[in-house]
Amino acid sequence: MQPTSAASGRGVSLIFDTDVLIWVFRGNAKAARAVDRCVERAISVVTYMELLQGVLHKRESRTIKDFLSDLRFRTLPLTENTGHRASIYMEEYGLSVGLGVADALIAATAVEANEQLFTGNDRHYKPIKELDLKRFRA
Repeated sequence: MQPTSAASGRGVSLIFDTDVLIWVFRGNAKAARAVDRCVERAISVVTYMELLQGVLHKRESRTIKDFLSDLRFRTLPLTENTGHRASIYMEEYGLSVGLGVADALIAATAVEANEQLFTGNDRHYKPIKELDLKRFRA
Protein backbone atom coordinates (compact mmCIF):
# COMPACT_ATOMS: atom_id res chain seq x y z
CA MET A 1 0.00 0.00 0.00
CA GLN A 2 1.29 3.41 -0.93
CA PRO A 3 -0.02 6.67 0.48
CA THR A 4 -1.95 8.83 -1.94
CA SER A 5 -1.89 12.57 -2.33
CA ALA A 6 -4.46 14.97 -1.01
CA ALA A 7 -4.87 16.19 -4.58
CA SER A 8 -6.51 12.87 -5.46
CA GLY A 9 -9.44 13.80 -3.22
CA ARG A 10 -8.69 11.16 -0.65
CA GLY A 11 -8.61 11.54 3.13
CA VAL A 12 -5.80 13.63 4.54
CA SER A 13 -5.26 12.67 8.19
CA LEU A 14 -6.79 10.11 10.56
CA ILE A 15 -6.04 8.45 13.86
CA PHE A 16 -6.77 4.77 13.38
CA ASP A 17 -8.41 2.85 16.21
CA THR A 18 -7.07 -0.58 17.07
CA ASP A 19 -10.02 -2.45 15.57
CA VAL A 20 -9.45 -1.07 12.07
CA LEU A 21 -5.81 -2.17 12.09
CA ILE A 22 -6.81 -5.62 13.34
CA TRP A 23 -9.13 -5.85 10.33
CA VAL A 24 -6.18 -4.98 8.08
CA PHE A 25 -4.01 -7.68 9.66
CA ARG A 26 -6.85 -10.18 9.17
CA GLY A 27 -6.86 -9.41 5.44
CA ASN A 28 -9.95 -7.20 5.19
CA ALA A 29 -9.62 -5.40 1.84
CA LYS A 30 -11.95 -2.56 2.84
CA ALA A 31 -9.85 -1.77 5.92
CA ALA A 32 -6.65 -1.96 3.87
CA ARG A 33 -8.09 0.48 1.30
CA ALA A 34 -9.07 2.88 4.09
CA VAL A 35 -5.50 2.89 5.36
CA ASP A 36 -4.13 3.25 1.85
CA ARG A 37 -6.37 6.24 1.05
CA CYS A 38 -5.17 8.19 4.04
CA VAL A 39 -2.20 10.47 3.43
CA GLU A 40 -1.28 11.13 7.07
CA ARG A 41 -1.82 8.16 9.37
CA ALA A 42 -1.55 8.13 13.13
CA ILE A 43 -2.25 5.88 16.09
CA SER A 44 -2.27 6.40 19.81
CA VAL A 45 0.54 4.69 21.69
CA VAL A 46 -2.31 2.79 23.38
CA THR A 47 -3.29 1.29 20.02
CA TYR A 48 0.31 0.21 19.51
CA MET A 49 0.31 -1.48 22.93
CA GLU A 50 -3.03 -3.17 22.22
CA LEU A 51 -1.66 -4.56 18.95
CA LEU A 52 1.42 -5.90 20.74
CA GLN A 53 -0.74 -7.40 23.47
CA GLY A 54 -2.37 -9.62 20.84
CA VAL A 55 0.81 -11.14 19.38
CA LEU A 56 1.64 -14.79 19.92
CA HIS A 57 5.13 -14.82 18.40
CA LYS A 58 8.04 -12.39 18.10
CA ARG A 59 7.64 -12.34 14.31
CA GLU A 60 4.11 -10.94 14.71
CA SER A 61 5.57 -8.09 16.74
CA ARG A 62 8.07 -7.42 13.94
CA THR A 63 5.24 -7.51 11.35
CA ILE A 64 3.33 -4.85 13.29
CA LYS A 65 6.41 -2.64 13.67
CA ASP A 66 7.28 -2.99 9.97
CA PHE A 67 3.70 -2.26 8.88
CA LEU A 68 3.52 0.92 10.96
CA SER A 69 6.96 2.04 9.83
CA ASP A 70 6.48 1.23 6.14
CA LEU A 71 3.21 3.17 6.02
CA ARG A 72 4.66 6.04 8.05
CA PHE A 73 2.17 5.96 10.92
CA ARG A 74 2.84 8.59 13.56
CA THR A 75 2.53 7.23 17.08
CA LEU A 76 0.99 9.86 19.33
CA PRO A 77 2.21 9.78 22.94
CA LEU A 78 0.25 10.07 26.13
CA THR A 79 0.58 13.50 27.65
CA GLU A 80 -0.52 14.96 30.95
CA ASN A 81 -3.46 16.62 29.17
CA THR A 82 -4.40 13.33 27.49
CA GLY A 83 -4.41 11.55 30.84
CA HIS A 84 -6.49 14.25 32.47
CA ARG A 85 -9.02 14.28 29.62
CA ALA A 86 -9.22 10.46 29.64
CA SER A 87 -9.93 10.43 33.37
CA ILE A 88 -12.82 12.86 32.82
CA TYR A 89 -14.15 10.56 30.08
CA MET A 90 -13.96 7.60 32.46
CA GLU A 91 -15.88 9.52 35.13
CA GLU A 92 -18.55 10.60 32.66
CA TYR A 93 -18.89 7.55 30.40
CA GLY A 94 -17.30 4.57 32.15
CA LEU A 95 -20.52 3.35 33.70
CA SER A 96 -23.10 4.76 31.29
CA VAL A 97 -21.67 3.33 28.04
CA GLY A 98 -18.97 0.98 29.31
CA LEU A 99 -16.06 3.13 28.15
CA GLY A 100 -12.84 1.34 29.07
CA VAL A 101 -9.45 2.77 29.94
CA ALA A 102 -7.88 2.08 26.54
CA ASP A 103 -10.78 3.65 24.62
CA ALA A 104 -10.79 6.68 26.96
CA LEU A 105 -7.07 7.20 26.32
CA ILE A 106 -7.45 6.76 22.55
CA ALA A 107 -10.37 9.21 22.45
CA ALA A 108 -8.46 11.73 24.56
CA THR A 109 -5.44 11.38 22.28
CA ALA A 110 -7.58 12.18 19.21
CA VAL A 111 -9.24 15.17 20.88
CA GLU A 112 -5.94 16.57 22.17
CA ALA A 113 -4.38 16.15 18.70
CA ASN A 114 -7.48 17.72 17.12
CA GLU A 115 -7.73 14.82 14.67
CA GLN A 116 -10.51 12.54 13.52
CA LEU A 117 -10.70 9.02 15.00
CA PHE A 118 -11.45 6.24 12.50
CA THR A 119 -13.13 3.30 14.24
CA GLY A 120 -15.50 0.45 13.63
CA ASN A 121 -16.43 0.38 17.30
CA ASP A 122 -18.09 3.72 17.84
CA ARG A 123 -20.59 2.65 20.53
CA HIS A 124 -18.32 3.74 23.37
CA TYR A 125 -17.13 6.88 21.62
CA LYS A 126 -20.45 8.38 20.44
CA PRO A 127 -21.28 10.25 23.68
CA ILE A 128 -17.97 12.15 23.61
CA LYS A 129 -19.20 15.29 21.88
CA GLU A 130 -15.81 16.90 21.24
CA LEU A 131 -14.51 13.74 19.54
CA ASP A 132 -14.61 13.81 15.72
CA LEU A 133 -15.52 10.25 14.68
CA LYS A 134 -15.37 8.58 11.30
CA ARG A 135 -17.16 5.23 11.20
CA PHE A 136 -15.61 2.15 9.56
CA ARG A 137 -17.86 -0.69 8.44
CA ALA A 138 -16.12 -3.98 7.65
